[in-house]
Amino acid sequence: MRIRSWLPAAIAVVTVAGMPAPLAFAEPATPSNSEAPFAVEDGAYPFGPDIKAATGAELIAGDGNITYAPCSAGNYQVVVWARNLLTNESRICFKAANTGYLKVNIPRAYRIETYDRDIKASISIEGSTENLAVPKNTTKAFGDADPAAPKQAVLVEMRVTGSGTPAPQPPADGNPLAFTGKLAIGDTRSCTAALIDPLWVVTAKSCFADKPAENINIPAGAPKNKTVLTLGRANLASTGGHTSDITELVPHADRDLVLARLAAPATGITPVALSTAAPVAGQELTLAGYGRTSTEWAPSKLHSAAYTTGTATAAAFDITAKAPTDAPLCKGDAGAPALRTEKGKPALAAVTSRSWQNGCLGTLATDKSGAYTSRTDDLVGWMQQITSRDLLPRSKWANADLMASGYFTGGSANGTRHMDLVVRWTDGSVSLFQGADHNDPKYPFAAEHKVAAPNSVWRYARALTAGSFAATGTDGLVVRWSDGELTEFAHVDAAGFHDEKTHRPANTVAWQSAKLITAGRYTANPLRDDLLVVWNDGKVSLYADIDTNGVTKESVLSKANTTWPHAEQISAGAFTGKATNDLMVRWSDGETTIYPGVDTAGFHGEIKIRDPKSPWLNAKVLTVGAFVGNKSAQDVLVRWTDGKLSLFPAVDAAGLHTEVKLVG
Repeated sequence: MRIRSWLPAAIAVVTVAGMPAPLAFAEPATPSNSEAPFAVEDGAYPFGPDIKAATGAELIAGDGNITYAPCSAGNYQVVVWARNLLTNESRICFKAANTGYLKVNIPRAYRIETYDRDIKASISIEGSTENLAVPKNTTKAFGDADPAAPKQAVLVEMRVTGSGTPAPQPPADGNPLAFTGKLAIGDTRSCTAALIDPLWVVTAKSCFADKPAENINIPAGAPKNKTVLTLGRANLASTGGHTSDITELVPHADRDLVLARLAAPATGITPVALSTAAPVAGQELTLAGYGRTSTEWAPSKLHSAAYTTGTATAAAFDITAKAPTDAPLCKGDAGAPALRTEKGKPALAAVTSRSWQNGCLGTLATDKSGAYTSRTDDLVGWMQQITSRDLLPRSKWANADLMASGYFTGGSANGTRHMDLVVRWTDGSVSLFQGADHNDPKYPFAAEHKVAAPNSVWRYARALTAGSFAATGTDGLVVRWSDGELTEFAHVDAAGFHDEKTHRPANTVAWQSAKLITAGRYTANPLRDDLLVVWNDGKVSLYADIDTNGVTKESVLSKANTTWPHAEQISAGAFTGKATNDLMVRWSDGETTIYPGVDTAGFHGEIKIRDPKSPWLNAKVLTVGAFVGNKSAQDVLVRWTDGKLSLFPAVDAAGLHTEVKLVG
């Protein structure tokens, strides 16, 4: 049985001198592997009929992480007892990883025992399915062990829900193919993918088709089944690397190829380069994947081998293993990148589509081998067009009319967890954008959570700000409503708003004239923020420690005048490196200033960072926060009047240094 080699120390380099001529397409030949089965891991249990003949248990499909193991070997985590089994003691044993799923058909089952694994089992009794939780190191009986009992149970599936022994974290291995990841699609399907952008991977379209053998066309949009990408790990069974849900699919119209968008960017992993060179006859490529080998159903380590290009068309080409001892690509290798070396680094030339799978686990030896790949060299423009697309359309952000930033879903975690953003849209809906755990300013948010539906009560919100009011480690949200009510929500998370407290009741006439509000640590209270208010008539007030004292302890910083009515946006931030916050003001003429050192006595100094008539005249909404890192110089997020969204990282007393365009 031929075994695929493990990851080589370096990717094979294509020889430049004497390189074969590019394949001619004037008289295209049909690639001999174009009719091979699609290399999608469908989860079918390898040699299932043989195991049924030997044990009496039908093992149907799974993800490769719960597998049959002879009880006599002693290396198992799950034991199932059943009357119809052909094994000794009427039991069958299974090895189980830290996660796993297996669909089975074991009639007249009556007991499950677990070792170091939490298991959820599905039991069918007279057509009715019940779920049974079996904690680790316990035994649970079900059904009836009496062969004459009228109600017999059938075990139909098992799922690992927890492990008592966490996998170790291996050291970084310097893997040059860390951009290669595994896609887990639903319970039993899997494929390989390659990262081409922090938010996008490329893989095979057939991975997401219901019946690839019949039709691989799939709709654009969210995948039908939950899909999770894992990449950048030395071992999939360990921790580290990057894991993210897939939220969107963009299929290519006429190739077995699709781009898949990640919910959270893989910013710590370098994407693979995209080659624009056409395939060359006899050229050596490296193929890397997580598919089956001759001995493993679900390998936890990335494996690769050298392949040679064969017959090609304008859209695809054949490949064959270079060394006879290398196995062909197997189930689960659909989407595996075909790589050539360019400028000393791997570059994507094609994506695996089909394979004859001779020598793969679960298949009998045949006289056919080789695989078939979809070319990507002529699709670089298409892929770059998709990956450069806005995360949210500009038209949507044109409807963001209120924003507030804060640590809603967790503290700063020593700077590794960054601020979240609450957005109230013009239709009355509210979104919470959860802060990311990296320092790439292009991707400040990890996920969007809808926390209020359109036409909700939030359409009556007129101003909002976030701050540490309850001294709980996370921030709360203060809202001024159209009727003058002032409300504090002590906790905000992905589920919505919690612990509401009213500081001013509805129809409070005075607070109806509160034009702008912002929370900040002006009075140096280490536990609670203060509230600064700009009124319609130009008066400016500071309310210290609002959670303890409500909004009754008012300090007037500026009486009604002709200056402050021109304040259009205000936000607090740590711009000058002091223990207390500064105040940023964007005026109606576009001038933008910072007031360092605001306290109950008023304003102390002014720093101009944008002149009148500057482009900041078009800054519609702004908020300040530690989006990129927990540092004294904070970041400013701006929504412009045309719907663009910009982030200015590390704004300090010297002004604005860099603009990162997030939308538009």
